[in-house]
Amino acid sequence: MFMKKLFNLRKGLVLTSLLSMLFLAACNSEESDKDASAAGKDTIKLGLLEDHSGDFSLIGLQKLHAAELAVLEINESGGLLGKQVQLIAPDTQSDNTKFQELARKLILQDEVDVLMGAVSSASREAIRPIVEQNKILYFYNNQYEGGVASKYTFATGGVPEHQIQTLMEGLIKDYGPKVYVIAADYNFGQISADWVYKETVENGGEIVGEEFIPLGVSQFSSTISRIKDADPDVLITLLAGAEQSAFYGQWANSGVRDIPMGTTVNMAQAYEHLRFQPPALENMYVTATFMEELGKSDLEIAPKAQEFVDKFYKMFPNDKYVGMEAEAEYSAIMLWAKAVEKAGTTETDAVIEALETGISYDGPAGSVTIDGKTHHAIRNVYLAHSGKGHEITFPKQWEAIVPDWLSTEKGVDLTTKPEFVQYNPLD
Repeated sequence: MFMKKLFNLRKGLVLTSLLSMLFLAACNSEESDKDASAAGKDTIKLGLLEDHSGDFSLIGLQKLHAAELAVLEINESGGLLGKQVQLIAPDTQSDNTKFQELARKLILQDEVDVLMGAVSSASREAIRPIVEQNKILYFYNNQYEGGVASKYTFATGGVPEHQIQTLMEGLIKDYGPKVYVIAADYNFGQISADWVYKETVENGGEIVGEEFIPLGVSQFSSTISRIKDADPDVLITLLAGAEQSAFYGQWANSGVRDIPMGTTVNMAQAYEHLRFQPPALENMYVTATFMEELGKSDLEIAPKAQEFVDKFYKMFPNDKYVGMEAEAEYSAIMLWAKAVEKAGTTETDAVIEALETGISYDGPAGSVTIDGKTHHAIRNVYLAHSGKGHEITFPKQWEAIVPDWLSTEKGVDLTTKPEFVQYNPLD
């Protein structure tokens, strides 16, 4: 009996010891988790959703690398609010479902302080409800069709006031009133085409043909035949993605050389003038917020543009081009950083208030300033022209164009009235 009691006592002591060890381990684990959490708060997290692969990767990779350059420069200068910026940038693969999945992960699990990204407007619209639901600051750093009015969304790329208004006025004046439009068949192409219609009519022109082409289509023989039959003075191309770029080679092979082309996307985004043999892009005009060729121009902005291009290629020597969306991404991160410093915090409402005061950044394309009412960027625009051998010249520039259509025509003032709307110019 004594031995049995001794055994039970020892068993009890062992069990107590084990429980104590488990308790201490749990405490230590909890403390470690707290320490890890505290360590995580020593960084400011920037979530970036860009296409490293897929249909929009030619642009998405430029934007990713521009973000990496911007974050490196911020961190090397001491970071933000005494903290380093951590870039979290998963591959969205040009897949809108993945955009949604990764947006939720970045917001809810990684707890990023700001979200940026998306090339296509469809990707932007896939995640924007998630942004609004979670009340997180979001930057869309890409040329787009315009019209988004949202408290939590800031757009830093070119919009129709920058690009379509300027483009159509010049092309109709110089070449004639008959306009044919081909556009990608989703919200970017559809709304951009509405803007082309609006500006064409206002400049005394007419639309003689309009086609919307699904993403992924790469055969354009029937489209080219219809363009020839319509005999327009100007062809506007609002195509998107790697597959649709095939139009330009087919257009050149068709023998049509006397119809000038205008665009808001090509050359300045996916560098078709370098990817395709001349004369595929002959007599193409684009109203661009940035192109790497600006650095070799005789414009006043050339030294700043070239400095950015040189820094970019030093960090990414194997890259092929530095386009306008790379500049938009880079400048947006710098604008956000200035707003965080001004607010003294990464708290969303405080940073939004700082941005709405008219934060400016003097960047590679000139001064970029946030318009508080619309959350869009006031910025310079450059008219680029591709010659017979795809040489790029800049015959015209516009300084500090204010994207005020939302405020003047639709009464948008996000400083006083939060909205979650995308307006159409023909509404």
